[in-house]
Amino acid sequence: MQIMIYPPTMQGTGAFDGGRITEQKPIGFPGERSVVKRVGPLFYWAWAFAAEEGYIGSHPHQAFEIMTYVLAGKAEHGDSLGTRSVVGPGGAQVMQTGSGVSHEERFIGPDMEGFQIWFEPELNEALQRTPTYRQFEHEEFPEESGEGFVRKTVIGDGSSVELVADAKVWDLTLEPGAVYRHMIPAGRTLTALAVRGHGAWTNASAEDAVTPFRHKDFMLLGAAADTNVSLQAADGEALRIMLIEVPTTVDYPLYPKR
Repeated sequence: MQIMIYPPTMQGTGAFDGGRITEQKPIGFPGERSVVKRVGPLFYWAWAFAAEEGYIGSHPHQAFEIMTYVLAGKAEHGDSLGTRSVVGPGGAQVMQTGSGVSHEERFIGPDMEGFQIWFEPELNEALQRTPTYRQFEHEEFPEESGEGFVRKTVIGDGSSVELVADAKVWDLTLEPGAVYRHMIPAGRTLTALAVRGHGAWTNASAEDAVTPFRHKDFMLLGAAADTNVSLQAADGEALRIMLIEVPTTVDYPLYPKR
C-alpha cells in the first residue's frame, strides 16, 4: 500500500464574497490547482473559513450529493425547495440534488470553519430523482470511544445520513501520542485531512514504513488488499483528522473532470 501526502501547496484554494469566505481545497474544481482531481465518487472537498460572516448567493446543482459539515460557527442554508435551516458545530446539511435544486449559503462566525464535500452517484440515474435536503445535529451522530481516541461516524454504520454514492466518513480525535487502528478493505481508498495537529501512519504489514504528516496535509491510502494501518498523534498535541473512505474505482461512468 502506498501512502500519498499532499501539503497545502499541492491543494487548491478559493474565495467567495470578496474574500469573506476563504477555502483550502484538497480536491478542487478544474483550474483550482489541486493535484488530486477526484478519488472514486469523491468529487470535491473544500475546507472553508469565515472570520465573521460570508454569503454565497443562490446557484444551481444537479445529480451530485453534497454535504456541508460544520466544525465551528454556523452554516445557514436556503433552497428552492423552501428550506431554511441553520446548523452549528458538529452538524451537517445534506443535499441530494437529483433533477435540480438551487441553494444559497451563509457562513456565520466568529471563526466559522467547515467542509463542503461532494459525492458523485451514477449521474443518469440521479437526474431522475426528486431533490432532497436533510439536516443533522451533532448529537444525532454515533460516537465510539477507545484508548485515547473518539471516532464520530458522519456517514456509515449507525449514521442517519444515507447517500446513494458509496462512502464512509469519520471525524476522529486523538489525544497526544494516542494510536488509532483502521482496516482499509481491498479496492478502497482512505482519504484523510489533518484538521488539527500532526501525526504518522504505519502500515501493519510493514511496521518500519512510517509516514509522517503535518497539520493541513491531505492524504490518500489506497488498498489493493485488505490492509491494517495505525494512526498515531504526535506527542504534545491532540490530533483531529477527517477520514473519508470510498471505492478506488466505481462500476459506472464518472463525470469527465479535468
